[in-house]
Amino acid sequence: MEKQACLWEIGKIVCAFDFLFTVLKKYMENTHQKKVIVSKREGLPCIAPLLTTVEETPQIVAARVRGHFPDWLNGYLLRIGPGKFEFGKDKYNHWFDGMALLHQFKIEKGTVTYRSKFLQSDTYKANSVHDRIVISEFGTLALPDPCKSIFERFMSKFEQLAMTDNTNVNYVRYKGDYYISTETNFMNKVDIETLEKTEKVDWSKFIAVNGATAHPHYDPDGTAYNMGNSYGPHGSCYNVIRVPPEKVDLGETIHGAQVVCSIASAEKMKPSYYHSFGMTRNYIIFIEQPLKMNLWRIVTSKIRGKAFSDAISWEPQYNTRFHVVDKHTGQLLPGMYYSKPFVTFHQINAFEDQGCVVIDLCCQDNGENLEIYQLQNLRKAGEGLDQVYNSAAKSFPRRFVLPLHVSLDAPEGKNLSPLSYSSASAVKQADGKIWCSYENLHPEDLEEQGGVEFPQINYGQFSGKKYHFFYGCGFRHLVGDSLIKVDVVNKTLKVWREDGFYPSEPVFVPVPGANEEDGGVILSVVITPNQNESNFLLVLDAKNFEELGRAEVPVQMPYGFHGTFVNI
Repeated sequence: MEKQACLWEIGKIVCAFDFLFTVLKKYMENTHQKKVIVSKREGLPCIAPLLTTVEETPQIVAARVRGHFPDWLNGYLLRIGPGKFEFGKDKYNHWFDGMALLHQFKIEKGTVTYRSKFLQSDTYKANSVHDRIVISEFGTLALPDPCKSIFERFMSKFEQLAMTDNTNVNYVRYKGDYYISTETNFMNKVDIETLEKTEKVDWSKFIAVNGATAHPHYDPDGTAYNMGNSYGPHGSCYNVIRVPPEKVDLGETIHGAQVVCSIASAEKMKPSYYHSFGMTRNYIIFIEQPLKMNLWRIVTSKIRGKAFSDAISWEPQYNTRFHVVDKHTGQLLPGMYYSKPFVTFHQINAFEDQGCVVIDLCCQDNGENLEIYQLQNLRKAGEGLDQVYNSAAKSFPRRFVLPLHVSLDAPEGKNLSPLSYSSASAVKQADGKIWCSYENLHPEDLEEQGGVEFPQINYGQFSGKKYHFFYGCGFRHLVGDSLIKVDVVNKTLKVWREDGFYPSEPVFVPVPGANEEDGGVILSVVITPNQNESNFLLVLDAKNFEELGRAEVPVQMPYGFHGTFVNI
């Protein structure tokens, strides 16, 4: 309405035609707020075998290398994701529920080996002993023991819901040790060489949080930052967590962790769900999005016979808000930054420039995708599968600019961003709020690739800094079906795809001593539902995005989530 009013006023000033023409021309050229239209797809191949229980491969398997792996590339590619979807007659409902399967590709002097093991979590052990699902997961409520009496089964609905330690989302690092993490209060420390669990760690034993994300950020000295929620009599808070970089005693885990800032939820009993956050050299950026968690529904889920996922809802009547925290002082900056409703699961990068925070995110305009990833949807075939895919929101990279120092007398209705290279705008409104409009960071070609997710950058050298490239998976299916290199400056793409194969999150590994941002390789585990073909570890030249080699493994693997590379 304000933009229309502004144009109406300009239109009344006859002598300002030249200015109006310039404004309109710039508006037409501007890529921010452009409606993204993705064409519907038909005849999608069934991917059910990629979302099916597999056997672990604890014994080391030698891979068959085609092409070559660079001599300088020596280390472990570690991956995690769900790999077991039933116990006895009980079946999980949601992709996120499956038992954690750890994958390890060891690359050494041009050779590659593979092994995998199920995480021996307490949840996995309890389910195995009882041969049924006894601990609830995100989309599956554990049912009462059928051997109990009717009365005992009824009363069990009022027992406290046990929290899962099935940490199947990501490898994270604290004080030099590696942990498997999800979004509950539990993490599992693992030996990356043997893939054995060595210790279970509970965040709530160290700081007052009820969980933490599986996507922490790291300063160059190893200091880790994360975010986690806390729930109390005064409502919900989003907490910024700092973990020191080094151990004082050898047996430490996350000792010394601190909450450096608590941000009150806009709605006490309906905090936002979030999966990651942004970080620059000096600031933490938290996105409070209208994907809401109803705490009352969570507390009563067992009584109501509903899973945790039932308590999450997309509420686009609310806008999305950005909170900026000084990570050194813990001070929440006063700026009130808002945008139209969107959902983000993964941030790409964030940096500071000319008194602004610039944050790049993979964004969806509809927050209902969590429901789409029910296993019954993912395993469909034919027209039913096409319908599920075409109903899913696609993810696209967008840039937001948040001016940090907005004075009380800053003009209303004017773009406060000084960044000439970005069409993202930040406009002060009459109520003092800053309305942020995004810039698309991609060409139209990306719409043909189904959008992009699982973004990765040259993190060691360019996290928190102005950068040029990121890498991700294209989604012309419900899981990634291509690898994409996005040039966010020139807005161009490079794409790797092989029909019938589905690559995982790309992991960038820099060439030792390289100065160029894309001087290195991309590693991705590529799998297929075709039993006549082998799954393989792919290595691409990050600069030209051409294949250098692949290491084929005759082992069935499910599609997973995240991972990391550790040099040896």
